[in-house]
Amino acid sequence: MIDWDDLRFFAELTRRGSLSATARALRTDHTTVARRIAGLEARLGVRLFDRLPRGYALTVEGGALTGRLEAVETAVHAFERQAAGATAGLRGLVRVGAPPAFGAFWVMPRLAPLLERHPGLAIDLSLATGSASLARREVDVALRLSRPADAGLVARRLGCLRYGLYGRRDYVDGVAPEARRFIGYGEDLADVPQQRWLRRLAGDAGIGLMASDLAAILTAVRAGMGLGAVPHVLVTPGDDLVCLAEDDEATRDLWLVVHGDLRRSPRVRAVMDHLVEITASLRDGHGAPNDREDESAS
Repeated sequence: MIDWDDLRFFAELTRRGSLSATARALRTDHTTVARRIAGLEARLGVRLFDRLPRGYALTVEGGALTGRLEAVETAVHAFERQAAGATAGLRGLVRVGAPPAFGAFWVMPRLAPLLERHPGLAIDLSLATGSASLARREVDVALRLSRPADAGLVARRLGCLRYGLYGRRDYVDGVAPEARRFIGYGEDLADVPQQRWLRRLAGDAGIGLMASDLAAILTAVRAGMGLGAVPHVLVTPGDDLVCLAEDDEATRDLWLVVHGDLRRSPRVRAVMDHLVEITASLRDGHGAPNDREDESAS
């Protein structure tokens, strides 16, 4: 008999290509992934993957299995979402995905009232850089900086994050404008709006310090290492940061996204309502000029 869990590990490994990436996605360890795949191969009597130095590659037999598995996986995930959506009451786990820095510094501190109102709820805040899958229930609700086009997903625009060019006060006062260092993303994120704006401001000087995560950029700015594009809402009075410039180009829409099968679940609805409530400031002009509600996505 084939265990669905083994097929789940197989499906994830075909997407991720490595034991470590699969383990992170499934919240386990790489030895468990390897053991599950080896067990599935033993039950089927075929080799599904070639073990290569840089990862796992499907064999011909493995590729043939993926076509049939996709339909099975889709049906199982649909059943899981519908079962979760039908669960009554405000108890149980809700997985929330959010951009790492925004989720850690802004969303997490604002979850306390939700947990106080609904002590039966448990929240798992996922701060992965990539977009976790709502269809596969890697998360139940997500905050995203772009509107997804995936079938079955429902999106509501919550407002926008507006960025400013920030530097620590003593750095701004002590370094001549032509000598200031710019801190931003590397080439992987060269096309996001705030990075395009930052490159335009940097001009010929270019980006002198790069990081793949906004939290690292904000840390460097707070440490007085240069100037970076930072959302206004992440700057606190204790940072002693100065905003030198802002522009409508440097804004990101914030979207609340849920799968249609889960939007009626009481516990998911409670979390969604709370996220709408705490992001009101992003719609009333504080850090979100000229913002308006997107009626078509409500």
